[in-house]
Amino acid sequence: MKTLVVVPTYNERENIKPLVKRIFQTLPDAEVLVVDDRSPDETPEQVKALQADFPSLHLLVREEERSFAGAYKDGFQWAIQNGFEVIFTMDADLSHNPEYLKNLREKIQESDVVVGSRYIPGGGIQNWPLSRVLLSRWANAFTRSLTRLPTRDCTSGFQAYRVSVLLALDFQNIQSNGYAFLIEMKYRAWRKGYRIQEVPIVFVERREGASKLSRQHIVEAFFLVLRLWLRR
Repeated sequence: MKTLVVVPTYNERENIKPLVKRIFQTLPDAEVLVVDDRSPDETPEQVKALQADFPSLHLLVREEERSFAGAYKDGFQWAIQNGFEVIFTMDADLSHNPEYLKNLREKIQESDVVVGSRYIPGGGIQNWPLSRVLLSRWANAFTRSLTRLPTRDCTSGFQAYRVSVLLALDFQNIQSNGYAFLIEMKYRAWRKGYRIQEVPIVFVERREGASKLSRQHIVEAFFLVLRLWLRR
């Protein structure tokens, strides 16, 4: 299946070069789309320089207001317009090991959505402070208990989607941003009866750059889960 790896970026100059190289080492027949939110640190220029060595590397610089969900939506739309059948999504900061793309691609052959999960046997987290580990575990337990979503890692951004699923989810009309967007995408797919599987991943805290997690994202995800619960 024609495969695209979508990587949203904002100020990832230090990470984008090694990430792109490792993705193509793992999936040499895939294509990669970097969706950049007008990074002031010259991330787009780094991508343009890499295109000479990697002709299957593409760059989309967004003109709209910076948005986590907006970057995903624009990447999905680009993939649809260019005839891709499977889309992988992953973080740009090397916290998601590109080697796991092999496992996601294997599972998507028999599934509609595949989630790289930190919270199933074989998965885990490295180099996070205890406070953040507890927050993440609580958020996932809270989400599962209220929505009944049968996914252990509801907030994971390391995923594979069949494009047919994205079209059915009407993703452009999802208003959530941040982690809430990741939760709502999985929830909508599950409610429509699509097959969701998880594969274990070990998430490693970034070594370069700053985390994009904000208090606003946490609050938004909390209220999204409450809304989904009330709708049920």
